[in-house]
Amino acid sequence: MFVYNITFKVDHECLDDWMEWQKTIQIPDILATGCFYDHRFYELMNLEEDDGRTFVIQFLAKSKSDYNRYQQIFGVSLRHRAIEKWKDSVVSFRTLLKNVE
Repeated sequence: MFVYNITFKVDHECLDDWMEWQKTIQIPDILATGCFYDHRFYELMNLEEDDGRTFVIQFLAKSKSDYNRYQQIFGVSLRHRAIEKWKDSVVSFRTLLKNVE
């Protein structure tokens, strides 16, 4: 299993709108690509929250080829859409994790 892990720092001013957009638009659109079979949505705890709150969304892929297909076909356009919508109100970075059981 591979996990596409996205960490977000979200300004307090747009938090409610960002959460709603993730739940109703962005996450469903990413899952609709067929590259991931599930997702997890977390909030990081015990952090300084003066400048915003931190979240992690993980998308689960059965294979590295599923992840690669997402990146090659869908990743740029979906990432660009998020950047255009939230501008500097949301900062994110992405990592790929591999299950080592």
